[in-house]
Amino acid sequence: MTSNTRVVVIGAGLAGVRLARRLGELGTPALVVGEEEHRPYNRVLLAEVLAGRYAPEVIALPAPADLVRARVTGIDRDRRTVTCADGTEIAYGTLVLATGSNPVLPPLRGLFTPDRELPEGVHAFRTMDDCLGLSKAVRPGVRAVVIGGGLLGVSAARALAVRGAQVVLAQQAERLMERQLDPEASRLVLRHLEDLGVEVHPECRVRDVRCVGGAVRSVEMADGYALDADLVVLACGVHPRVGLAQDAGLAVDKGVLVDDALRTSDPHVRAVGDCAQHAGQVYGLAAPALEQADVLAALLAGRDDVRYTGTRALTRLTLTGDGVLDLAAFGDTVARPGDDVVRLTDATRGTYRKVVVRDDRLVGGVLVGELGTVGALARAWEGAEPLPGDGPLLHLLTNDGGS
Repeated sequence: MTSNTRVVVIGAGLAGVRLARRLGELGTPALVVGEEEHRPYNRVLLAEVLAGRYAPEVIALPAPADLVRARVTGIDRDRRTVTCADGTEIAYGTLVLATGSNPVLPPLRGLFTPDRELPEGVHAFRTMDDCLGLSKAVRPGVRAVVIGGGLLGVSAARALAVRGAQVVLAQQAERLMERQLDPEASRLVLRHLEDLGVEVHPECRVRDVRCVGGAVRSVEMADGYALDADLVVLACGVHPRVGLAQDAGLAVDKGVLVDDALRTSDPHVRAVGDCAQHAGQVYGLAAPALEQADVLAALLAGRDDVRYTGTRALTRLTLTGDGVLDLAAFGDTVARPGDDVVRLTDATRGTYRKVVVRDDRLVGGVLVGELGTVGALARAWEGAEPLPGDGPLLHLLTNDGGS
């Protein structure tokens, strides 16, 4: 393949690997450049590795046929080359940014050493190296503080508790996973964590990380209360990794701006996954990344009848431990005035199902416990069609054949 037609993908995560695989199936092979030393893996399942449920190799992705392990440091759009940290240059015809996202590191006093490194015992939770470092450090009885009560924080707290750690979860929000779940569902997740021994502190802001001899010893809250800690896990969210795009002069907002063909402001550069911003939306979820990769593969293979028009993404999480808690959420889970809401709750079985209907359309839902109806609900939501008027909501909530 000559350099002026070569597809080069920066990033060997879910989006980059999926794109390369689809292109290979369509007869348009791509070169993938990934900086992690590990085999490409499914980042969504890192918490299961930390919990000891899966070995790292279990969450590995099929390796691209043409994979270079290197860190890209620059893009020359005029020459259509990328430069790697070792000085190697790679020519491209089409460049695809699948650079993913970085963990948000909160502005806490004492968070960094003088060399701008995290102190011993303080961990982000984004990469396989983060996961393996945490896994090595955790042991029964270790005191762990998880900062952040979103999807990642809940997953990390559960995984550490399963490994026998004494876990405290500190969150600024008033309830767990407030972006995805309504208050009732949040309470069920809270109960599940508390059953595992996790101590949850809502509406609690951490302001200081205290270290002795370069190792963390405690974290201090805004009210002055201190929590002893051998481990601190930063689970404060992620932000798109756009440094390469910015340095190359591409249009960037929160993410790298792309159109319906996933083109950036340079027609020879595309972007997919967590780093891409389409129609004002940065998803940061697996389903949109995979859909974008599939659309882009078709476009790069010569189809001109496909476009990416956005993804209606469903959040799904399985919490294991003493029992299993499945949850799924999509769309608007908190009703507005005038919305119709249907709920089914079974306190004995610990299940909760709720859907929100607006103008005869299913606009959101949340399910905790048995998820047999999630498939039918998701299809009704994704279709965005008016619901029939013969009482379909109760049927959707109780029909367990559509998952």
